[in-house]
Amino acid sequence: MEANVIDMKGKKIDTIELPGEIFEAPVNVDMMHQAFVRQLAHQRLGTHSTKGRSEVSGGGRKPWRQKGTGRARQGSIRAAQWVGGGKIFTPKPRSYDKKMPKKMRRAALRSAITQKYSTGDMLILDEFSLKEPKTMLMSAAIEKIAGCQHCLIVYPERDENYEKLVRAISNLPKATLILADYLNIRDLLGHEKVILVKAGLDRISKILLQE
Repeated sequence: MEANVIDMKGKKIDTIELPGEIFEAPVNVDMMHQAFVRQLAHQRLGTHSTKGRSEVSGGGRKPWRQKGTGRARQGSIRAAQWVGGGKIFTPKPRSYDKKMPKKMRRAALRSAITQKYSTGDMLILDEFSLKEPKTMLMSAAIEKIAGCQHCLIVYPERDENYEKLVRAISNLPKATLILADYLNIRDLLGHEKVILVKAGLDRISKILLQE
């Protein structure tokens, strides 16, 4: 399948042959959802922890005798009903990781790419470069290319130009710049537009077409 290649002004300058296995893949919504939830789960630290009754300090002595005081019987001031007492069913450190086979993760990513491209929300850019690493220049370039600021830029490799782009995009809250090696389903589905630099196609194809 052929796709248009545009320049920094948003004008068509060439065409390119795209791999159908990636850009015309079956769209599996359930698999994409599973991969998306898995990625969000992996970002949870799971370091939350509160103390139970056996972990708080104090409370070794019975507050008052069992009978004859007119008050409710109590065994320890560290019971859950006391201020400063231990908590019941407390959260403890745990891992939120969800398992998903690599083949399924790659299939989900192919589905997301196909969906983005088929709706016209993925653009193939010849090259992305700026004269200076300035936010104003980056913002203007993104607006010309994608027509909006809420976009994901997929760059082929880490080089001097990439470092400039990182500095220029850092103050744009709705735009994200990632390397082709780190293309993921959350960034793909979380942005309105995707700008894919042409040189990154080979790297994406190599990763997603592995057996």
